[in-house]
Amino acid sequence: MSKNKKNANADIFQLLLEKKEKQGKIKWKALLESLNVKEFFENGSISINERTCQGLECELCIKACPTKALYWRDGKVGIIKDLCVYCGACVLCCIVDDCITITRKRADGTTESFSKPGDVVVLFNGINSRKRHQRVRGIFPDDEAYLKRCGKTKTAL
Repeated sequence: MSKNKKNANADIFQLLLEKKEKQGKIKWKALLESLNVKEFFENGSISINERTCQGLECELCIKACPTKALYWRDGKVGIIKDLCVYCGACVLCCIVDDCITITRKRADGTTESFSKPGDVVVLFNGINSRKRHQRVRGIFPDDEAYLKRCGKTKTAL
């Protein structure tokens, strides 16, 4: 068999694998849209420390999960990783620090990792602050735009 035929065969298998992954992502996104999940992360990881988990006593993480990725499994919290969107709701509701750890990668390449409710609050405040700043800059790109919209001039100040 020539070298070109070997490369062609390898490419076919690679193409089939890529097509299957792409179809899986399309189904995943459709599922998330049906659950009204607006922001999700395609790349990430979630883990639960079974030594510190108080699962049967609290059930808060399971109730908080918007996609139902967390469930009961033999008296422990199980994870369906294909459903997890790495939103952080489970970490935010967990009563034990460092019990659930989430690492996720944003579209811009930055990686976020958190395992305490306080970490999630700080992260969300930072994200919301940046979004507010962008919205305000969209409406008022400079001081003059602000003054014009408020009906004032620089000399009046």
